[in-house]
Amino acid sequence: MKPRKRSVDNLSVQELRQILIQKQRAERLSRVDQYRRTGRVIRFAAQPFPTSLDSLSSSVVSEEEPPAETRRTRPKGLDRALFVVEIAAVIGLVFVLVNIVNVLRGLNNEVASLLQQPTLTPTPLINAVVLPSGHTPPDGTEPVRFNEGEIPEHLRPLVQSMAALPIPTPGPEYAVRLQIPAIDVDAPIVQGDGWEQLKKGVGQNLSHPVQPGQPGNLVLSGRNDIFGEVFRHLDQLKEGDEVIVHTGQRTYTYVVQETRIVEPDQVEVMAPTADPVVTLISCYPYLVDNQRIVVRAILKP
Repeated sequence: MKPRKRSVDNLSVQELRQILIQKQRAERLSRVDQYRRTGRVIRFAAQPFPTSLDSLSSSVVSEEEPPAETRRTRPKGLDRALFVVEIAAVIGLVFVLVNIVNVLRGLNNEVASLLQQPTLTPTPLINAVVLPSGHTPPDGTEPVRFNEGEIPEHLRPLVQSMAALPIPTPGPEYAVRLQIPAIDVDAPIVQGDGWEQLKKGVGQNLSHPVQPGQPGNLVLSGRNDIFGEVFRHLDQLKEGDEVIVHTGQRTYTYVVQETRIVEPDQVEVMAPTADPVVTLISCYPYLVDNQRIVVRAILKP
């Protein structure tokens, strides 16, 4: 037989308290069960379960974090991977910094090279517009003279204004005699290669006076079809033939290296050289005289 339900108004204060305690107990057990399902641990205070409302209000429920064994831990492989990534990042950063330093250094070097002025080598000054020994062909129709037609028209006023170079007094180290055994040349050497000087023999150019045997370009000119035709057979010289230059003190032997045919205005063949050389110049071809033959020989050791 079921107990008869009683009205709240008919319950005593003690009975109401018991009902409230039972409800709170049920709620508390439900909450504990929920904590267990979610992995949280509930630890009750070390005291008996309250049997009255006053004791219930003073009870303590503490919540704690799950023990260490229940916490999730990262795999060791992941830690190693992260460590490797960090090391790679550091190495990459160092590589980038080194590249930046190298780029800056290269830029600094380029700027320094641009700011540095190059050492300029002066162009040798050649006081000539055409090569020496030029003249009109000796065809018998008119007297032989200096061929002004070889001088470019726009340079003729310059040539007319150029003062003649002074003729030095020969010293013991000056060239006085030229011998070329291969073509039977044995002629005196005079200072200067103008019209009057070349009547006397072989003339030494005075633009850059060089003494025999010394570093530089010793330029000697002679006629090929007038005034003794001293350089008549200059075109017969071959590589290895000897050119002998005498001074008042000693003799110097040069060895032929090359022979060239040039235009009258190719004065660069008279430019100074670092090595001791002799350059022989004459009009060419024979009885035509509209070009120059140039023979270059170097001092024999």
